Amino acid sequence: MIVVKFGGSSLGTAARIEHCVQLVQRELERRPVVVVSACGSTTSMLQEAAQRAVAGTVEVTDIRGFHDELVGELQVAPGCITALLDELETLLQGVSLTRELTPRTMDLVLSFGERLSTELVAGAFSRTGTRARAVPAYEIGLNTDDRHGMATPLSGIGPRIAVALGRIAELPVVTGFLGRGEGGAITTLGTSGSDFTASILGAALGADEVQIWTDVDGVMTCDPSIDPSAKGLAALSFDEASELAYYGARVLHPNTLIPAIHAGIEVRVLNTLREEDRGTRIIAGAAPGTRMAKAVVYKENVCHINVASPRLLSAARLLSEGLEIVARHGVTIHMATTSESTISMVTDGDTEIDENSHAIEELRQLGEVVVERGKAIICVVGEELRGQVGVLSRIFGEVAAQGIKATMVSQAGSEINIAFLVDNEEIRPAVLALHRLLLNSERE
Repeated sequence: MIVVKFGGSSLGTAARIEHCVQLVQRELERRPVVVVSACGSTTSMLQEAAQRAVAGTVEVTDIRGFHDELVGELQVAPGCITALLDELETLLQGVSLTRELTPRTMDLVLSFGERLSTELVAGAFSRTGTRARAVPAYEIGLNTDDRHGMATPLSGIGPRIAVALGRIAELPVVTGFLGRGEGGAITTLGTSGSDFTASILGAALGADEVQIWTDVDGVMTCDPSIDPSAKGLAALSFDEASELAYYGARVLHPNTLIPAIHAGIEVRVLNTLREEDRGTRIIAGAAPGTRMAKAVVYKENVCHINVASPRLLSAARLLSEGLEIVARHGVTIHMATTSESTISMVTDGDTEIDENSHAIEELRQLGEVVVERGKAIICVVGEELRGQVGVLSRIFGEVAAQGIKATMVSQAGSEINIAFLVDNEEIRPAVLALHRLLLNSERE
């Protein structure tokens, strides 16, 4: 058995939906379960429709038009989506009357994207001879807490999901992204929620594999828009995938893969536009390579905060008090370094930290504070870095050769990443230099 998930870009046109159908039909002997996101940019259209409704205008013409066009081109029965579109319009009319959009109502609005998608995709399968059924995930046991917008699945839901899916004779086409809260309302799973759904179903079913189909060639050795010679990575450990995503790779969100990884199920990231490419395998164990590392990634527009204390606080106390302050204000820390009298922290650039923010005012109780924006984290990732002698000199030799000064150098205790801070405008030369070093290297 396999779980096959298709993202919105893979379902953006009738031709792409038909192609996804063909990909699954080639795997029918493996008893696939299909998970789908909303088609194309439907989620964005729903968000905009909800905001217009709060302002008093109900307008769903673009959403109706897009899905009606798909119905016509796929030659499926229009009745499969008419009731859902009418229900959506009625819901938005209620929002326009109350002028209120709660997180619970927003989740319900957004749910129509995946619900419409399952009906269209199931209809496309059935039209081509494969009996399929649209299956809302919240009706087969994907239960969550009540944190609307970022719900967490409840523990112990796997057996119920497996039993429910086992009772479906047709090919199940399941809504990604959606669950049902403890109060009975529809919830959404947050960033990469459809990947999360696929991973949960894969673990529940004890699947042989979870396939994540998107519009890129798996995970690359660097951003191909910076260096077109970037290569696809055949395999990554879960730890490597986590580091790459954390520091900027946008292909997947590793937290969503945890259920499958913990169950020992391999995840593959594949490109629906280049099905001949074998994509990237993400596995629980090690995935050793022959180069000095796997990839170079970056996170741009971060903020550097430096606190210099004249109070002779111990390094441990200075660090703990500084981190406690920013945590209390909801500030995410990506990197932190310390010396006897200073701490440096890197946060998201869109964090509401400026010279007059409450967090900065509290940090000033520890010492002098300097805030620098327009920074970027560059990170080299790979299990091959472990135990390499001289790897730091090779990396920073290349960076220095570009006239770039690297600051806040950090390496995880696991030794699978080396990260440092540069100015935004230095991203391109730094990534290019390190990527070429990586591609031309062999592990020592």
